[in-house]
Amino acid sequence: MADVLIFLGSPNDLAQMAKARNTLDELGISSSLHIVSAHRDPERVSELVRSAEEAGDVKVIIAGAGMAAHLAGTVAARTVLPVIGVPLSGSPLGGADALFSTDQMPSGIPVATVGIDGASNAAILAAEIIGLSRPEVQRSLQNLRLRDRDKARGESARLA
Repeated sequence: MADVLIFLGSPNDLAQMAKARNTLDELGISSSLHIVSAHRDPERVSELVRSAEEAGDVKVIIAGAGMAAHLAGTVAARTVLPVIGVPLSGSPLGGADALFSTDQMPSGIPVATVGIDGASNAAILAAEIIGLSRPEVQRSLQNLRLRDRDKARGESARLA
């Protein structure tokens, strides 16, 4: 298995959700990507979550979906592992529908929700959770922040 499972509701979501996998790779965190539909195959969602819990090595699940976006909630209802929802913008409403359905979970079934198309931020949040018990991940996160800071400073200096 992997440290982080990444679920996406449709092959159409792959370009956005690959950003989560790329960020996790950059931080040295293993991940596994699965296309699974909360509506068309809820049994498969349950099976993957159950397997993750039984394996014991999965620390966080990231679930990205657009439109009705019930994937993260469907996952969260089946596990006590942290679930991070990524609302995706592939709808006529620009992702607002996905944001609301990901964010508005009932009491007792939380989903940490990042911004629309925020797959990279979901990966960083997953890394912060994992970093609580793995100092090398915290160091990778610190290095990422320093790199981003230096990049911003360089861009600012070019404008001066």
